[in-house]
Amino acid sequence: MDDDFEKLKQQDILRAKLEALTLEHRDLDDVISVIAASRSIDMLKMQRLKKRKLSIKDEIRSIHAQLLPDIIA
Repeated sequence: MDDDFEKLKQQDILRAKLEALTLEHRDLDDVISVIAASRSIDMLKMQRLKKRKLSIKDEIRSIHAQLLPDIIA
């Protein structure tokens, strides 16, 4: 019974992290769009933001895989 509780607790933690990462990913997308539309583009800053966005996307995929594992029957 404790194992079930721990598993649910872990899933809740993963869902909360997933929500936070999704929000950060969306915010970075907005920031990147604003920077791209500005006249003076700081390419180094843009590259760093895009790299962070890709890193977040990888984390999101990893969490999705943990929450919804592929079941090959």
